[in-house]
Amino acid sequence: MATTEGTGTERWREELYDAKPERQGELFSTISGIENEPLYTDDNAEVGELGFPGVYPFTRGVYPSMYRGRLWTMRQFAGFGTAEETNERFRYLLEHGQTGLSTAFDMPTLMGYDSDHARSFGEVGREGVAIDSLEDMSRLFEGIPLDAVSTSMTINSPAAMLLAFYACVGERQGVPIAALRGTVQTDILKEYIAQKEWIFPPEPSMRLVVDMIDWCAREMPLMHPVSISGYHIREAGSTAAQELAFTLADGFAYVDACIERGLDVDDFAPRLSFFFNAHLDFFEEIGKYRAARRIWARELREKYGAKNPRSWLMRFHTQTAGVSLTAQQPEVNLIRTALEALAAVLGGTQSLHTNSFDEALALPTEHAVRLALRTQQVIAHETGVVNTIDPLGGSYYVEHMTNELERQAYDYFDRIAKLGGVIPAIKENFFQREIAEASFRYQSEVEQQQRIVVGVNRYQLDEEQELEILKIDPALERKQIDRVQALRARRDSSAAEQALARLREDAAHEDRNLMEPIMAAARADVTMGEMCDALRDVWGVWRETPVF
Repeated sequence: MATTEGTGTERWREELYDAKPERQGELFSTISGIENEPLYTDDNAEVGELGFPGVYPFTRGVYPSMYRGRLWTMRQFAGFGTAEETNERFRYLLEHGQTGLSTAFDMPTLMGYDSDHARSFGEVGREGVAIDSLEDMSRLFEGIPLDAVSTSMTINSPAAMLLAFYACVGERQGVPIAALRGTVQTDILKEYIAQKEWIFPPEPSMRLVVDMIDWCAREMPLMHPVSISGYHIREAGSTAAQELAFTLADGFAYVDACIERGLDVDDFAPRLSFFFNAHLDFFEEIGKYRAARRIWARELREKYGAKNPRSWLMRFHTQTAGVSLTAQQPEVNLIRTALEALAAVLGGTQSLHTNSFDEALALPTEHAVRLALRTQQVIAHETGVVNTIDPLGGSYYVEHMTNELERQAYDYFDRIAKLGGVIPAIKENFFQREIAEASFRYQSEVEQQQRIVVGVNRYQLDEEQELEILKIDPALERKQIDRVQALRARRDSSAAEQALARLREDAAHEDRNLMEPIMAAARADVTMGEMCDALRDVWGVWRETPVF
């Protein structure tokens, strides 16, 4: 073998690797476009001092024992029809080993409209459960003791109203508000960036988020009042680096807003949580989670001066990538989901939702949901990946990917700062343009068959068997409309009007926390839509400038 100057990796490449042609036509970069070397060694990857799990900066995990001490929470997302149908699905999942509840709401609820609003027609209970009132929330959790479960609620603009309903259900069950556990998504900034389910302009929306964080810190200390969510940013077409950077930038914006309100960082930061996507590029995803923990810990300690080590911990929920699911050969989605879930576990997630294989076609059937849950259980109990902590730590490639995603995230932080922060960047459409460009690049690569999607642009079938899917009974919409109208007819109308008047009055004064008037309105059987309408009257609504 000839010898050349340079590192061992360079000599290997020149003398051996380059003598053999690479496969042509397909890309070797990650899904996000990060270029990969054919081999990583100590010549071209900086491993550095890794540290230990449970020790700052938590690259290797937030807890010393990780899954040897406690498995992640298996929290399957569920919701459809009325509260009774979703309650039945909750019970089914708990019976089959789920360890936490996760609630999907229908589009009218997400947008702050009651089921009998004209804009709700045809959407009630279609892609989540319809919740209009405290009565509905009580039915949703009937027979489920709230002192024994942790509940996640995927709700953003009307998050304060749904949190109030949940707290009041706890009261009705005799469970102290301070004992209720769970997470409310509440991340309104990512709505403007990616998911588009907003109601109010950014500034009053941020006020409502801070009101919830402040109130929960005092009244509901076991509740995570916001789950800062990269999931929807990635589903909109972002790269892994954009998901990482934009999510953390949103998190820092919430911290800034709370400090500006006068809150001490250590009073609220320990209850902030995160929500990430698990996409298909296995090692890129693992590096993303490790980089996220390290960045958050560093910034909370160094920039924000948090003294409590729990303030430095990034604890996060993960959901496998809905955007990776295909309607073609849907059973293949079982394989995609299993690999994505494995990446989330190897990346150190605290809770996990695995998508059902039929979700590219409809809401999942019980059969599909059970298989999705079993996927997590097989990873937990049969693969051995939980037996040691951060088993891929020290891998040249994984450490390179962790470092590279961290570097790209800080580049984005600098660009966002130059625009004046997250809200000015939203108004400039910065995030929206970046995601649109990344999405266009990926789609072009798929269409040119530079990236292969099994069953879509290669290995197609001429004919596919029809899959049995879940169908929502149209009669449920009428049932829900009748229910909310009957509630308005029998409640104390004077008490409801007084509660709404107080909410409008307090919303007009920026120094008043709105959680107490919202709690009072919930107890007076004011509906979620009526509360949102009251705030629309005071704050108006948001209109986005389109991105072309």
